[in-house]
Amino acid sequence: MATREDVSRFIRSSFRSVWSFELLLLLKADHRRWSHAEIVAGLRGSDLVVTQSVENLTAAGLVDVDESGAVSYTPVSEREAELVDEAERFYASRPDQVRRMIVAASASGLAAFADAFRIRKD
Repeated sequence: MATREDVSRFIRSSFRSVWSFELLLLLKADHRRWSHAEIVAGLRGSDLVVTQSVENLTAAGLVDVDESGAVSYTPVSEREAELVDEAERFYASRPDQVRRMIVAASASGLAAFADAFRIRKD
């Protein structure tokens, strides 16, 4: 059983946007292969958001993309599947807290990137 801290760490490290998390939940709820157009319609998102989200989830080992570009929920391990289940339950009970975790993790990455270009006096 995953702890709350395990789930929080998983959420912060696996999702670059709330769109990615929503996409994962969509794919998990209807376990089949989804075309790009079906995902855009299902999420009511843009092509770019869906493309980036699929890339993010593929890199995280949570979805699979076949030769035709169809996407399905396919976690790489039972542990990942368990963390997804726990994250889904957490989101159902505290959606704003999960959204804030994702946004805060993304913002800290952007701040670190921006800091790399800051001119410093040595």
